[in-house]
Amino acid sequence: MLTEQEARDAIIIALDCDRETALDLAARLEGKARWVKVGMTLFYRYGPSIVDEMHERGLNVFLDLKLHDIPFQIRGAAYAASLSGADILSIHGLGGAAMIAEGRAGAQEAAAERGGNRTRLVAISVLTSMDAEALASIGVDAPVAEEVARLASLAVGAGADGIVCSPQEAADMRALLGPDAMIVTPGVRPAGADVGDQKRIATPAAAIAAGASKLVIGRPITHAEDPVAAFDEIVAELCA
Repeated sequence: MLTEQEARDAIIIALDCDRETALDLAARLEGKARWVKVGMTLFYRYGPSIVDEMHERGLNVFLDLKLHDIPFQIRGAAYAASLSGADILSIHGLGGAAMIAEGRAGAQEAAAERGGNRTRLVAISVLTSMDAEALASIGVDAPVAEEVARLASLAVGAGADGIVCSPQEAADMRALLGPDAMIVTPGVRPAGADVGDQKRIATPAAAIAAGASKLVIGRPITHAEDPVAAFDEIVAELCA
């Protein structure tokens, strides 16, 4: 069971929408929500200004860009993304140890330039829209949990602060990575909610109980008739 403050801090609201909708949601949830996710949909269209606008509303930002390229490019990309002031940045574990290490170096350079804390890096393991069949179709024959563990060990060993995985792998990842690792779990759906394109899911309470640090929740809040009430219901579930 979490305190109300801990529960509010655990929820990252995924703003996969246009700027006007994102700002409206941020305004409605101001004083309640602590974190939002700015993904490709927003960042590619509006750039670093959208991160600034969320910070101005008192929100921390998970910048979910899933960086994946050669190490040289990722160092520059992580540097540029970190200059936006993002609090967390995602990077693909499949890029390998050298790429992740360069991403951390880029984030450190940005922190030294702008002052303040370094943007924390979380490595994508296996997308929550994928299952064993989807992995096999791209040539990965290992079970999902085994592939997640392999990428998690590689990423954290190379300098990532944690990983992104489904809530179904959260308990194993907490045991593998220890108490200080950040474990971010998409694929979180309240009981009875539409699962959409997610394959490996759990309820908010189950994800936290399994060891998740942060829960990325989008449509159950952002598409709700009353997003504030939907957010409050999830907070209440985590505090029960």
